[in-house]
Parts: sequence; C-alpha cells; structure tokens
Amino acid sequence: MSGKFPTTKVGNIELPRLIIGCNWVSGWSHRTPAKDNMILDTHNNPKSVSEIFNTFLEEDINAVLGLFGIDNDLIDAVHMSEEATGKKMTVLDTVVINVDDNAAARKEAEQVIKESAKRGAKICLPIHSCVEQLINKNKGTIDRLSDYLYMIRENGMIPGLSAHMPEVIQYADENEYDVETYIQIFNCMGFLMQVEIESVAKIIHSARKPVLTIKPCAAGRTTPYVGLNFTYNTIREQDMVCIGCFTPEEAVEDIEYARAAIERRLPQIGARQSPFNTSVVKGIMD
Repeated sequence: MSGKFPTTKVGNIELPRLIIGCNWVSGWSHRTPAKDNMILDTHNNPKSVSEIFNTFLEEDINAVLGLFGIDNDLIDAVHMSEEATGKKMTVLDTVVINVDDNAAARKEAEQVIKESAKRGAKICLPIHSCVEQLINKNKGTIDRLSDYLYMIRENGMIPGLSAHMPEVIQYADENEYDVETYIQIFNCMGFLMQVEIESVAKIIHSARKPVLTIKPCAAGRTTPYVGLNFTYNTIREQDMVCIGCFTPEEAVEDIEYARAAIERRLPQIGARQSPFNTSVVKGIMD
C-alpha cells in the first residue's frame, strides 16, 4: 500500500475517509452473546487494541470513533499507538449524556462533555439514544440540542451528532444547529437502518456537512469487498466510512478493500482458504 489515504475535512480538522471503529474491540458485535464474549476475551487490555490501531496509523489512517467514556481501554490504546508509531490520532468521542430537562441533568451532561475534552477528543458526538430523546417529529426539531452543542464548543471540541434516525441529519440542517458532521448507519443490506437504503442515500447526498457512515459490512453480514464497494460508491467525496475489525490482519485487508473501492479497482487480497476450490476459482487465484 502506498500514497496518502484520501481525506476530507470536518470543521477545521482533516480526517481520512476511512475511520477506525471500535465495536469489534469494545465487545459490541451486533451478532450473538458468544461473539460479544469472544471480543471481550481477546480485547481485555489496551495492548491488543493498540496493535490494531498501529496498523491503521502505519497507513496514516489516524482517526478513531468510539465510546471512550464507556470503554476505558480505548484512550490508553490510542496513547500506546501514538507512542509506538510517533503519529497522532484524532479522537471522535461518542458520549452518553443525561438529557433530562432540569439543572442537575444539564450539570451532569456538561461534566461528561468536559471529561471528553480532557481525554483529548477533537470531535464530540452525543450518542443517538440521547439525541433521539430530544426529537420532535411534529415540529421537525431537536429540542434543547443547542445547549449541548454549546457545551461542546465551550470545551474546545467540534460538535457532531450520532444520527441512527436519518431525520436527525435533516433536522440539524433545517434548523441550522451547530453540527459539523453526523454519524449515519448505511450499508447494502439495510441492517439497522430505519428507512429504505435509497432514502438514506438521498439524505446523505443532501446533507450540508460531511456524513460519517457506519456499519458498512452490516456487522459481518456481508464481506468488506461488497460492503465497502457499495458504501464508497454511493456516498460523496467528502463523506467517510467507519469500519471495525478484530485483528491487525483484518485491518490490513480492510484498508486495501477501502483503497480499491475509492480507486475503482480490484483489491490486492489473497485467496480465501477452501479445501475444494473449483477450477475456475483456482485459475483466477493462480
């Protein structure tokens, strides 16, 4: 692999168009309890996670999205990777905040946001489950959202939103909320998407700011070749894809699949193992 990975800008920050995801190191497989436990058994310390981060940093893919306030190993893994590679990582922190409409809850939310800034996050994104509590579909608004976006700005971070509901992107733009990027589920299988794939594609293409798409492989329900080709070829040049992986070897493959998708070429990936490949597959792989 060679050459700088394509980038975009969120606010004043340059980001690679491939973002490191953390579900497959934090224990959220979206598959089965056994898969969750497999993740936690393997990634129960920051060292194993940092080895994956190192692989991405070697290709200058230097941005990571995760729940840093929930999985405490993540920020330690970032620091270990920065020390090992001599390269800086940009942290996109998805925060869980109390959005109850009272003074105590606002104080609690502000403290969570302050802690995100102390961890070194550059972009802070309230998680979808919190944002969705503020949605007013009748009015097309996200009530009191501006309070939390202000807290994020005041603590020196760029505000974003986790938008599993695609309406969040529309409401953020229509009401001109201070949002620089939005996380949106988008994949070829419609996995966890709340409306049709075509509708979400239109919302992404109409968004005023860069969109960070997640779950391109539908949590392992399709392959990186299929998932990344679909996503990169149906979003805009300013948009990003976030992908998680379980091992450094998977990271190497995902980076190559992503590069190939953007460059519209076949990825340079070895053959999968099979005891009985057909003659046509053998001929292609020889």
